[in-house]
Amino acid sequence: MLVRAMPDPLALALTPHIGPKRLLQALSTDLSLKAVTECLGPEIASAYGKTLASGLAEKEREQAARLGLRLIGLWEDSYPEALRHLESPPPVLYLKGELPPSPRTIAIVGTRKASPWATAWTQKVAHELAEAGIGIISGLALGIDAAAHKGALAGSGYTLGVLGSSLDRFYPPQNRTLAEQMHLLSEFPLGTPPQPGHFPRRNRIVAALAQAVLVVEAGEKSGSLITARFAAELGRDVLAVPGRPSDPQSVGCNQLIRDGAGLVMNAEDVLGALGVLARTKQSMPLEGLEAQVYRALLELSEALPDDLAQATGLSASEVLSTLTLLEIKGLVQEMAGRYSPV
Repeated sequence: MLVRAMPDPLALALTPHIGPKRLLQALSTDLSLKAVTECLGPEIASAYGKTLASGLAEKEREQAARLGLRLIGLWEDSYPEALRHLESPPPVLYLKGELPPSPRTIAIVGTRKASPWATAWTQKVAHELAEAGIGIISGLALGIDAAAHKGALAGSGYTLGVLGSSLDRFYPPQNRTLAEQMHLLSEFPLGTPPQPGHFPRRNRIVAALAQAVLVVEAGEKSGSLITARFAAELGRDVLAVPGRPSDPQSVGCNQLIRDGAGLVMNAEDVLGALGVLARTKQSMPLEGLEAQVYRALLELSEALPDDLAQATGLSASEVLSTLTLLEIKGLVQEMAGRYSPV
């Protein structure tokens, strides 16, 4: 006895050559083969019939369930409204965890080959923004993206990584441990490897889900400038951190500021751009090496790491690692190799 497969919007979404426009057209029908034929033509209807018969959609659902992922289709009420307004909204979203619980979000992006100051600055600012209740969105790439996610986690805040591959083909592998601690999103069907063309598509989702986009460090051809362009096209605020005119890694940010992006120096600037009042910093109890190094820095007002090592009797590596922790907590700042209390 022949069993006819039932109409299924996921099967239609997984059918080759069905983009969001055709999908939305077909979703106005009952998704029967007859209706899809009348709406999209016999060639696409035939491909849809083959997808239905293969059971691909059910296999996708089963594999996603095994991985602890949630599928959200363009046809569902739970689909994020911010993505519906894209010129080409993702037909299906694959989600691990939750979508941003609040519209107060900032996308923080930048170069994969981030300089030490940019990495430390990004972690510190993301930490402070997370503590202020701002969700952090990025692309989970190496460099600035990873620093933003780490800072948000350190601030016990929400952070979402949008991937340029499927969630079961994680990329980059160096950030796998970081990814296990956060929320993840992808538009790519399971089994899809990372490909160069996927990352600009990923960037439009990052920009659409955020209230504003902050570019920390970017060269002239950085992919983060694509995110900034999407943000501007979507009516989102674009912010940038200035850099030295002679620094190739700052060319993109400096150009954004020249062209009208908001100049950002600290977390308070970001909060102001988001329309959020900065919260008064609460005192943080320090213990052990952190307390020892911080007290010495207060006494010296400004110091090199070697000065602090001499004052505390600690090794240079202990002082540097402790200073990094204090920077993340927003208690010290570094300028040209010298540290001072904030």
